[in-house]
Amino acid sequence: MELTNIPFGLTDWSELAPTRHEGETGVALWRTRQLGAIRVRMVEYSANYRADHWCEKGHIVLCVSGELSTELSDGTVHSLKPGMSYHVADHAGAHRSSTVGGATLFIVD
Repeated sequence: MELTNIPFGLTDWSELAPTRHEGETGVALWRTRQLGAIRVRMVEYSANYRADHWCEKGHIVLCVSGELSTELSDGTVHSLKPGMSYHVADHAGAHRSSTVGGATLFIVD
């Protein structure tokens, strides 16, 4: 990844209007900045959220609060707690997220 043509800037995530993304259960609220080819998001997952799809997109993910489970297509499940992150390349492994109590993630993709 090369970060080019992105001037210095600040983001107050609370000022960005969220977009609503329904899961199989629950909802995800995305606050999104598009910085050239890079998408940066603060995503709030409701309690009992479960993704409605398997994702093949690459991400760098940091758990800000709550706890999130990430299931890989091979059945492996990883738990993400505050201060933990994961990374995966595009098409490197299908994954989907779920949470019992809700979670907030900072995501770069």
